[in-house]
Amino acid sequence: MRRKRLCFITTVPMAVSAFLRLHIERLVEDYDVFVISNYATEPLPRAAGVTYLNVPLAREISPLADLKVLFALVRLFRHHRFDAVHSVTPKAGLLGILAARMAGVPVRVHWFTGQVWVTRAGVGRAVLKSADRLIAAAASHLLADSPSQRDFLVAEGVCRAGRIEVIGDGSICGVDGERFRPDPQARERVRISHGIPADATVVLFLGRLNADKGLRELAQAMVGLDEVFPALHWLIVGPDEGGMVEHIRTVAGSLAGRLHFQGFTGEPEAYMAAAEIFCLPSYREGFGSSVLEAAAAGVPSVASRIYGLTDAVEEGVSGLLVSPANVPELVAALRRLLENDGMRLDMGLAARARALQRFSRERIVGGLSDFYGRVFAQEGKV
Repeated sequence: MRRKRLCFITTVPMAVSAFLRLHIERLVEDYDVFVISNYATEPLPRAAGVTYLNVPLAREISPLADLKVLFALVRLFRHHRFDAVHSVTPKAGLLGILAARMAGVPVRVHWFTGQVWVTRAGVGRAVLKSADRLIAAAASHLLADSPSQRDFLVAEGVCRAGRIEVIGDGSICGVDGERFRPDPQARERVRISHGIPADATVVLFLGRLNADKGLRELAQAMVGLDEVFPALHWLIVGPDEGGMVEHIRTVAGSLAGRLHFQGFTGEPEAYMAAAEIFCLPSYREGFGSSVLEAAAAGVPSVASRIYGLTDAVEEGVSGLLVSPANVPELVAALRRLLENDGMRLDMGLAARARALQRFSRERIVGGLSDFYGRVFAQEGKV
């Protein structure tokens, strides 16, 4: 009997490495798995038994180039006769799901991981929101990586209730509790490399450095807390976008040697282990995987009260939530944890227990495998 053919499509290979690697390694046991992305942008670790196909997808909107990619995907899907196409990221979702519909692929799955248009207004918001509605209309199945994002998409009219589901309790790939854990050796190594004293308190941000992550507000919070906590260290980790490092240095220049930057890192677990508090004052998140990783490392979070993060953080148990773009609330929440060692430690323990129980990678990876088993079984009955 012919094995089912399952094709994942993402705009950039980084999404494959970050979100799909474990799913692919599990699904290749039962299906012929293909992965489409733009491999000209960055290298990709290859998994055994998986076929990788290069297509010049790009994040930027370019009508002519996008139309060429759309028809190239239609030809590719027809040639390989895929049983399912599964898209992640917005551009791959729009072009991939439309092409799969045009090519007659029976199972067309899109996994929503956050909406760019949440922070937009006017025509830009309307256009991007319409693109998500088009994806939803052309897909046969929809996934969201958090219950609150699912509810948001339904409330915004992107899709109907009952058409979109969540794997487990949320998260796109779960968390590895062996990799992300309290680690005294990693803690010491990171602190030595950045000149942070062993007994200092550290607040960590880890992610892409841009305005949508709330870093302008975080920089103001640094200044607001500096008079009360003159020995507090800040560790900002991730690739700089739009000159955000320079902005933070300008706003929080008074912190001098207590403000530390690190670009992209392949070992986020070491930085999580080096911190007392994780801070993500973001404007939008699909789930907030970095919060989950911090939790597994035993680090409580201060994060925005937005869809996605309200699933990643249990308020008052594994961390504290604040209104987005609200500097006074952010300062107050950070101060509360900084002044209360017992609360901070208790929340860290609760955060790790919650992460391992509800969001383990085994549960999420097994959940997607079960999803495809169910979907293909239903297709076989038609």
